[in-house]
Amino acid sequence: MKELNITKNEENQRLDKFLLKYFNKAPKSFVYKMLRKKRIKLNGGRAEGNEILLSGDVLEMYLSEETMDSFMETKAVNRAERHFGVVFEDENLLIVTKPAGLLTHPESAQDKCTLIDQILYYLYETGKYSPDKESSFTPAVCNRLDRNTGGIVIAGKNLRAVQELNKAIADRKIHKFYITMVKGEMDCEHEFFGYHIKDTKTNKVKVLKKETPGADKIFTKVRPLAVKNGFSLLEVELITGKSHQIRAHLKAMGYSVVGDRKYGDERVNKFVREKYGLNNQFLYACRIVFGENSGLLSYLDGMEFSARLPENLETIRRVYFDI
Repeated sequence: MKELNITKNEENQRLDKFLLKYFNKAPKSFVYKMLRKKRIKLNGGRAEGNEILLSGDVLEMYLSEETMDSFMETKAVNRAERHFGVVFEDENLLIVTKPAGLLTHPESAQDKCTLIDQILYYLYETGKYSPDKESSFTPAVCNRLDRNTGGIVIAGKNLRAVQELNKAIADRKIHKFYITMVKGEMDCEHEFFGYHIKDTKTNKVKVLKKETPGADKIFTKVRPLAVKNGFSLLEVELITGKSHQIRAHLKAMGYSVVGDRKYGDERVNKFVREKYGLNNQFLYACRIVFGENSGLLSYLDGMEFSARLPENLETIRRVYFDI
């Protein structure tokens, strides 16, 4: 019999969810079978699997070491050279800047040194995360950016922080702002509504003006910062958060993002690529503002975190808009 004490990094989650992470190679059927057969108990009594774990709870596992080892894959932290910047860090969260061209998460087994790989190695190297001491939890990124979009990304350093960050984002209590440059002159603020539908075969998005079966309603706020010579520098507040939303929504409204290879103007893209070496879209997640949150995140209420444009985008901004 193995006894496992629940800590703060495992509490506030269902027992079955915890067990599936603990036995990370086991099928669901194994976990539920062990619960039915009372081979896994909670605080000395029968466990159903739907109990919410609390710090101090004790799990008793009447399983052989061989059985447990066969269903557990040792967590390892791979060396990953750091390419992100740190905007803010405390005991609960890490706010970083992701460079354009870097994947947030692996998309295939061949993808290495992604942002999450770099974050885990950074936390491991600085003594803030040890896989040997965590039975189920791994720090996690709570918002993601497209590969070719740079800017602010938030990671949770403990389970409660990850849960509350994810909820705050879903409830739109973390406000996300982007800077982008588009072809076309926008002379006033806009609130754009539309219907978002993605073609998984082409990995491209269409934004429609009318409600359509299978399409999700989206909402994007846009404020011009500077307008000159047929181009606009915009601040975009992302209200909903769908794939390629800003780029596809602006395109549908007649404003293509400069440098955007999927939805942009190829003639403009070619010019900025050859003149300024811009190989990705001029779109940067520059600022986040924490709204009114309760619980663990309440101390962040009203706080704002921002990041400067990277050098290549800053150069283009100065040349085109003199600001």
